[in-house]
Amino acid sequence: MLYAIISDDVDDSLEKRLSVRPAHLERLEALKDEGRLVLAGPHPAIDSDNPGKAGFSGSLIVAEFGSLEAAQRWADADPYVAAGVYSQVQVKPFKRVLP
Repeated sequence: MLYAIISDDVDDSLEKRLSVRPAHLERLEALKDEGRLVLAGPHPAIDSDNPGKAGFSGSLIVAEFGSLEAAQRWADADPYVAAGVYSQVQVKPFKRVLP
């Protein structure tokens, strides 16, 4: 089943994000290589593809996991969690309708 992992950043998270971004992306690449990643990306803090120093306000990942518990475990192990990038992470079942 698909699950949405919806994360909110702490204030001024950009430096923390950048410090662990390679490890965060490595985990996403593994999901992609396994054919389980639907989409992933951050929410720019301003209305721009490149928010610069404004940074990001959170992230969204939609991926396939065997259960809600498995998705939660994966989300809890994210390097952004360990580095204190996220203030909150919510994992919810997701039903893809389109496309």
